[in-house]
Order: sequence, then C-alpha cells, then structure tokens
Amino acid sequence: MKLAALLDQELINIDIKAESKFDVVRELADLFCKKYPDSDKQAILDAVLEREELGSTSFGRGFAFPHARTDVVTDLHIAIGIAKDGVKENGPDDIPIRVICLLLTPRNISKLYLQTLSGLANLARREGMLDCLSAVKSPRELIAIIDEADIDIKTALTVADIMSDKVVAVRPDDSLKTVVNIMFKYNFDGVPVTDESGRLLGEVSGKELIKSALPGYEKLIANRPELEPFEELLRHKDNISVKNVMRKDIPTVSETALAVEAAAIMLSRNAERIMVVRDGRLIGIVAASDIISKIIRG
Repeated sequence: MKLAALLDQELINIDIKAESKFDVVRELADLFCKKYPDSDKQAILDAVLEREELGSTSFGRGFAFPHARTDVVTDLHIAIGIAKDGVKENGPDDIPIRVICLLLTPRNISKLYLQTLSGLANLARREGMLDCLSAVKSPRELIAIIDEADIDIKTALTVADIMSDKVVAVRPDDSLKTVVNIMFKYNFDGVPVTDESGRLLGEVSGKELIKSALPGYEKLIANRPELEPFEELLRHKDNISVKNVMRKDIPTVSETALAVEAAAIMLSRNAERIMVVRDGRLIGIVAASDIISKIIRG
C-alpha cells in the first residue's frame, strides 16, 4: 500500500491560519467532523492532547505528526494542514513547523497505525519535501507530490520502525567513569561497547557496574555489608576499563527482523534491550521502553 492511497482531498487544508500546533489540530478536527458529522470532536481533541502530554509529536524538519488511538473512528484517517508561515512553536531541531499530519486510528489496528507514522517520517526525511508541500496550490497537488515520492506502507512492523538509532557507545579502553557519566547524562541503564569501526563487542549495564563493586555479593547478603565496596569502586573507577567488566554475550537482532521477534528474544534472554546490528556493526537499540511507548501505547 502506498502512503498517497491513504490520503483524502477533503481532509487536507493547504492554508492553515492557526498559530499553534494544537490549534492546527483543532482546525483539522473541524475538517474531519465536517466530513464525518457524527464524530465527537472533543473526544478527538482529548485523545490527541492525552498523547501529546506523554511527549511531543513534533518530528522535526518542519513536520509534526499528532496522533491518537480513539473509539471515535473505525478506520485509519490522515488529515493534513499546511501552515505556510509556520506555527509559533518549532520542532526539536528548531525548524518552524509547517506541515501537520493528524493521524486518527481505532484502538485495534496498531500495526497499520505505526507503519503509517513510519511512512510519514520517511516523507519528512525527503530532501526538499517541506518546501514542496508548503508551496502546493491545492490538496490534489499535495497528494500528487506524495504519490510521486512513492512511499510504501509496509505490512509488517519491523525492528527498524521502533528502534532508536541515536546510539551512544563506549570503547573497551574507556574507563568506568565514562560509562557512569553517560548513564547519568542520558538516564541509560546500559551502554553498548563498540570498537572504532562501530562493531559491537558487548555491553556494560548497571548490573555489571554493581557486580564490579560487589564481586562476592552472595556472601555479603548474609553479612549485612556496609558501603565500603562501593567506596572502593568510586576510588578506582578512573582506572578500571570497560573491557574488564563488560558482558560479551548479549542479544542482537537485524533491523529487518519483525518487531515481535525482537520482543520475543528480549523475553527469552531476560533482557531490557536488544542491540540492532548490520554486518556486525551497531546501528540501533530496541529497549523494552520502545515496545511499550511505540507499540503498546503508541
């Protein structure tokens, strides 16, 4: 299925006047309810706002994809608004938002919903697409541009659709201090270890850090230990290398694997995350939180 095939000229406004992203959503909800007059506009707005409060749906590159699963609709719908001058708020890259795509879907078709979001993200990444869509003269022209982009909506949800490709890794000779600082800065509970070419070598998780401080932890449980082991680790964290504590046997998956396969591997390996590799090189990470936020919650 092509992304353009999901678009409806009656749900496109190429001259949005609203000044904020949520006011654009209001205009698009009005457009939707004009075509489907029995729809509950407030329920749509409430569902979109609930999702927005969990985290901004501004994608960047001048695009935003507010979306919600709601019982108001029985099929997937995309409403598009073009704010030629941009709304007041910018995206995460500080580029003014000019293209707002409101995605509404029933609660029971999460796969198509996520795949469509992935297709919209693909559209936003196309060089020059923001300017092309901002300059259209009609809804028909907008659909024609997206049709020409030839973006497929895949039938299966893959690892590439849910993984994070913004990976922060450490090298084997880095110190534990480096690991701790990364964990603290990014609120990570584990950091992958790669060589200079990006080849995956292992991982240092919070568990490995604690085990390095408490090598005889089984005995310490009965002996009610004080904090001396942690103090010892703190004194030497600059001199302990990642290679001395990292775990090498970690689960990996290909970016083309099904998302459900990644989830099953995580469960079978009792892992909180799985590394995504291409030809042995680390290209992304799928964490349990990604499955919760992108699939279960959406």
